Amino acid sequence: MEPVIIIYGAAGAMGAAAARLLSEKSCRLHLVARDPDRLSALAKELSCPSTCGDVTDPDLFSRVAADVEGPVAGLVYAVGTITLGSVRRLGIRDYVRDFEVNAAGAALAVQAALPGLKKFRDGASVVLFSSVAASRGFAMHASVSMAKGAVSGLVRALAAELAPGIRVNAVAPSVTDTPLAARLLAGADAADAIARKHALKRIGTGDDMARITAFLLSPESGWITGQVIGVDGGRSVLDSPG
Repeated sequence: MEPVIIIYGAAGAMGAAAARLLSEKSCRLHLVARDPDRLSALAKELSCPSTCGDVTDPDLFSRVAADVEGPVAGLVYAVGTITLGSVRRLGIRDYVRDFEVNAAGAALAVQAALPGLKKFRDGASVVLFSSVAASRGFAMHASVSMAKGAVSGLVRALAAELAPGIRVNAVAPSVTDTPLAARLLAGADAADAIARKHALKRIGTGDDMARITAFLLSPESGWITGQVIGVDGGRSVLDSPG
């Protein structure tokens, strides 16, 4: 049976962009998202099966595993949160939800897909999503930075455990033009100010993340594992005063 790539967060901007690009490359996909309308529309557009559910529901991962047939060539976990707030006001629910959605969900998605990933004999690939905020300190980011830092640690632990048959890497974006980041980019002045903080002077796009995701899933990245790759306009390593 033809191998499949599972995409969690397929209804989001990054997941949908990755799904469309991989579909153009004739990859067989299985889409997962919590928004039934957007998921159904994308699955119909790309003529591929899907599973609807929220990653905070532990039963979702076993349902996905049951819905996917044959070997799994790749898994993309493009799910995330942007919880911003002072450490003086963040509560246990903020921290737990961010960890659950970003890190624990990623671990459970990989765990459920392991039998299928092991069936793919040509070297399966897992792509998770961390953040520039996990490597560079930003005020008001305590909860999401902690959760995305956990993703970065998870990547390295899984890469070590699952080698050599399964590669595990992560993409670490900076601010990207998605509905999730809409409140950060509200208004031309705000968007321009954030863009100027990046050496490349623009905001990231879903397509930027899709291209690196497709590369990490492909044989061209066959000697890359355990890496957290900044796709961030230089934000993580370059000073850009504006």
